[in-house]
Amino acid sequence: MTKTPRNFVHVDTWVFDLDNTLYPHHVNLWQQVDARIGEFVSNWLSVTPEEARRIQKDYYLRYGTTMRGMMTEHGVSADDYLAYVHKIDHSPLQPNPAMGAAIARLAGRKLILTNGSTDHVEAVLDRLGISHHFDGVFDIIAADLEPKPAPQTYAKFLKLHDVDPTRAAMFEDLARNLVVPHELGMTTVLVVPDGSREVVRETWELEGRDAAHVDHVTDDLTGFLQRLKP
Repeated sequence: MTKTPRNFVHVDTWVFDLDNTLYPHHVNLWQQVDARIGEFVSNWLSVTPEEARRIQKDYYLRYGTTMRGMMTEHGVSADDYLAYVHKIDHSPLQPNPAMGAAIARLAGRKLILTNGSTDHVEAVLDRLGISHHFDGVFDIIAADLEPKPAPQTYAKFLKLHDVDPTRAAMFEDLARNLVVPHELGMTTVLVVPDGSREVVRETWELEGRDAAHVDHVTDDLTGFLQRLKP
């Protein structure tokens, strides 16, 4: 049976992930964070970079973030972890006034829901020049350190920002993070690489574009938003 994707005519709250969603995958900004995470794991556990990489990716897949795995398995402090892994060079990001204009014309609130930290969000949005278009940020601290795709994280987000999920849309680069939003009634959009540049991702991170819980897929978020009726 062919699925009928949900539309946007009823949407009054627009929810965006941050990394690899509000900027292109090929910028590979997350690659810097990824490398810092590996260094942190290696240093904390006194293991080789190769073993740290294995542990890092295992925890990422099982716990939603490597940080959650390190906290659960090894008692790591979230503050120490976040301060270390987000100390990166944001200069590869360039201002994106076209995206800003496309976001601005969306009717309703615009919120960010991320597994990163508010400091990282602010640095990214400042580089993109789109900070003023957003009405709020829900980060990993607001989530009580429980990352997406944990159901309780979405519940906390919806309650804190008084969001009716049946009148909301969610934009994400990981299909698994759209399962719960779709179950709650949100219109879901998966943002994928444009295919023209090399991206550094795990295989499973690029899967799911044909999943039933994905209403729309785009490799050009700005263009996708521009085509929506205001």
